[in-house]
Amino acid sequence: MRVLVVDDSSTMRRIIVNALKRLGYEDTLEACDGREALKCLETSRADLIVTDWNMPEMTGPQFVEALRALPSYAHVPVLMVTTQAAQEDVIIALRAGVNDYLIKPFTPDALKDRLQSLLAKV
Repeated sequence: MRVLVVDDSSTMRRIIVNALKRLGYEDTLEACDGREALKCLETSRADLIVTDWNMPEMTGPQFVEALRALPSYAHVPVLMVTTQAAQEDVIIALRAGVNDYLIKPFTPDALKDRLQSLLAKV
């Protein structure tokens, strides 16, 4: 399973990728914002997407809306990992097409639980 990690912070991408690898998700792609992620998906397939909310060029919800407009990505699971913790933010993300939501900072166990729950639904 290939996972695309989208976050403008290289440190956060490294943390998420390392946590994913410890959980057995060895095949990862990285993008620093939504535009770069969409470009990446033109040439590489991802089976799961982990994205941040706050990014330059294109926010996480904008990226997910653009992603969901692509027929081949209409149903790919998306986990948003973000500091945006307000209930209204969660609703915005879910309406954009996010499947699950994880608040930063998070533990590797919390990431594992969210991924297991998310992938059990697909």
